[in-house]
Amino acid sequence: MSRIGKQAIKVPPKVKVTVAANGAVNVEGPKGKLEWTLPAKISAKVEDEQLSVLRDGDNREQKALHGLSRSLLSNMITGVTDGFKRDMEIHGVGFKAAVQGQKLNLSLGKSHPILFDIPQGVKITVAENTKLSIEGIDKQIVGQCAADIRAYYPPEPYKGKGVRFVGEQIRRKEGKTVQ
Repeated sequence: MSRIGKQAIKVPPKVKVTVAANGAVNVEGPKGKLEWTLPAKISAKVEDEQLSVLRDGDNREQKALHGLSRSLLSNMITGVTDGFKRDMEIHGVGFKAAVQGQKLNLSLGKSHPILFDIPQGVKITVAENTKLSIEGIDKQIVGQCAADIRAYYPPEPYKGKGVRFVGEQIRRKEGKTVQ
């Protein structure tokens, strides 16, 4: 049995979890509502403030989906109670960001400003023009949004310019030497 999949998920008192017969799972909490459909041959049940994920067989695919389903359901419960947050910082002279309605305006040293559409359910705040905070209840959407923003100008190893996650270490390289 999957080591992660067999662990029961504790459901906080302010969270409501419903599992339909077709495998649709709805999680509702103080921050919002999320829904997801379980893969075939994987089922879930709620009893005594515990959410358990079960599988029908023991083949390789079902074992993998068992742990995956448990992790996704656990992330859904965490998302509707606490939410997820990614912090980013922009390094470089003249590099800055600003939120304009539902768009993030990035000035990253290119000839044009980059307009990033903020996805539904994600809140981006900018502090000091260079510090970004991405918040939301869906871990996948928050992480993908942060990865898309970073992809516009990943940190480069020579001067360290670019968009990076807070705490990310950039391995610096030595430039050319004149002889």
